[in-house]
Amino acid sequence: QVQLVESGGGLVQPGGSLRLSCAASGFTFSNYWMYWVRQAPGKGLEWVSSINTNSGRIYYADSVKGRFTISRDNANNTVYLQMNSLKSEDTAVHYCARWGLGAIDTLDEWGQGTLVTVSS
Repeated sequence: QVQLVESGGGLVQPGGSLRLSCAASGFTFSNYWMYWVRQAPGKGLEWVSSINTNSGRIYYADSVKGRFTISRDNANNTVYLQMNSLKSEDTAVHYCARWGLGAIDTLDEWGQGTLVTVSS
């Protein structure tokens, strides 16, 4: 079955860095666009970043541009989110998700999420 398992979250001080990982299994990872989406306490889902199948197309939300870097390793079925210069407003559960193929024009599989807390 399809699985997306995030790791790497935790407590970090403002200005610090974290690297999130998302290990994928149960599908042909290299065929899919991958996304990072987050949800801050009491708020809705916010798209953070996305990457196409061969890393040739990468996009970021304005709120993280210049601070976060998305990457993927198709050989190891993993997508990463390097987060630098973290701010308190980055505190959120961060999810990796897969964009469906063909007529499935939505994020069709999600991980369980990893909590990032930015606080002094």
